[in-house]
Amino acid sequence: MKKVNILLALAAVSVLAFGFIKNDSAPLQEVIGTNVGNRAAELNFKSPEDKDIALSSLKGKIVLIDFWASWCGPCRKENPNVVAVYGKYKDQKFNKKAKGFTVYSVSLDNNKQAWINAIAKDGLVWENHVSDLGGWQSKGAAIYGVNSIPAGFLIDENGIIVAKADALRGPGLENELKKLIK
Repeated sequence: MKKVNILLALAAVSVLAFGFIKNDSAPLQEVIGTNVGNRAAELNFKSPEDKDIALSSLKGKIVLIDFWASWCGPCRKENPNVVAVYGKYKDQKFNKKAKGFTVYSVSLDNNKQAWINAIAKDGLVWENHVSDLGGWQSKGAAIYGVNSIPAGFLIDENGIIVAKADALRGPGLENELKKLIK
């Protein structure tokens, strides 16, 4: 009997040590990061009117986090596409419980007036324009590892990144949004 107990004890230790038993009750560790499937890191910066706007305040919507700047030619060329997609999908019903689509524009400008002028000139009609006016030293760009613009991250209604980078330029943004429609 003693031999059986010792063998059972050794078997139990082996199973625990080598992870052969899956524990379904253990919660999954949520990863905050910049990869598809990660929870998007929080951003909270000032609007042109000096109002704080947190990314998390948009929970419940599909959100494009759009890094851009007034002095960036490719960004300005991409803006008409983002404006058109915003107009088409802002009130769209998406999978699950998403209540529309919006844009959280993070400017890498360091000149506030140039930023404000570009918003008006390009017709960027959504309300969520933010910047710390740090240029390439922007805290938002550092958090998201942005080293070229335009750069985008599409997050779902729960703040999970569902697409990013070049997949969101040109027709890519609309294609990704179509995947999320009921």
